[in-house]
Amino acid sequence: MNEDKQRRPKHDAAHRQRGAARMLANIYRLGVKELWGFVRDPMLVILVLYAFTLSIYTAATAVPDTLHNAPIAIVDEDRSPLSGRIVSAFYPPHFKRPEVISLAELDPGMDAGEFTFGLVIPTGFQRDLLGRRNPEIQLNVDATRMTQAFVGSGVVQQIVSGEVTEFVQRHRGGPELPVDLALRARFNQTLERSWFLGVMTIIDRVSLVALVLTGAALIRERERGTIEHLLVMPITPFEIMVSKIWSMGIVTILGTALALVFIVEGVLGTPIQGSRALFLFTGGLNLASMTSMGILLATFSRSMPQFALLVILVLFPLQMLSGGATPRESMPELVQNIMLLAPTTHYTAASQAILFRGAGIDIIWPQLIAIVVIGAVFFVVAHARFRNTLARLG
Repeated sequence: MNEDKQRRPKHDAAHRQRGAARMLANIYRLGVKELWGFVRDPMLVILVLYAFTLSIYTAATAVPDTLHNAPIAIVDEDRSPLSGRIVSAFYPPHFKRPEVISLAELDPGMDAGEFTFGLVIPTGFQRDLLGRRNPEIQLNVDATRMTQAFVGSGVVQQIVSGEVTEFVQRHRGGPELPVDLALRARFNQTLERSWFLGVMTIIDRVSLVALVLTGAALIRERERGTIEHLLVMPITPFEIMVSKIWSMGIVTILGTALALVFIVEGVLGTPIQGSRALFLFTGGLNLASMTSMGILLATFSRSMPQFALLVILVLFPLQMLSGGATPRESMPELVQNIMLLAPTTHYTAASQAILFRGAGIDIIWPQLIAIVVIGAVFFVVAHARFRNTLARLG
């Protein structure tokens, strides 16, 4: 009796070890199966390649609300040193080289869409300015090019005001301001928009690809009828779910690393301040939430079109309100509090701190803990839903 009692714990421990080893082997083999399925699906391969290459480059460089090479025409009827200064103040990359035209050519040119801005400097402008007679300059704007018109009109006013102020101070000897404001931009000294957008697009693509790949993997099993094969095998829903998470997570992390090195740093020339390994580690933690969410959405979908619609409804608000496109501080307080429950909020904050400001784990540890907790909740909910779905299919 005593010998049997002593042998039983050893037998139970050995049985648990064999069970754990068998579970890990099942997770590994199922994950390899998912990777082979991904490689053999050309549409998913093209999606991942596009998401981590051309998509990032175009999002960073082809921004519609950026003032880039805006066409401008100037009617210089004054032909004075001041008007010459104003003409020479417009140059690439914000504006094209100004076309100096006559007043009769301005309206036809704008009607034909040749110019977004038309600046008219009247005769005697410099003389009237020095004589304190408050002359006027006319700025014509093609408002059909809405984004360029909105941003560019303010820029044109700033350029003209700056040139006029500097010219008048030299001739009138105006008093100096008592305060000299020194502007110093940190982390992006040249205010290059593509540097910011390239990094933020990678952060968005991590969530997008992880969500789509895991959800598509589950729906692919259902559409091809292989889910029934899995049900008759000695494997558990937990093993099926974890295998999809680690396999699709590897694809996502690999694509993220290649995009960061070759597209963001290589093509766009973005200087990365912090640890790339820490950024990838943070992305790996975020994948637990996004892949679980992908499986959860897939359990509510019967086909890929339905799944795509659910992805649009869920992912776009997450990306728009996570603090990447718009600072969270400018959002309503209710939205800020609700978005604390989203993993993308903490992932975006941690990634920006790492890549832009060179933050270490001693700074971003609150975000990492939040990502882990939210990911665990998503995993538990998705696992329960996935297990119930398989039970109904069985």
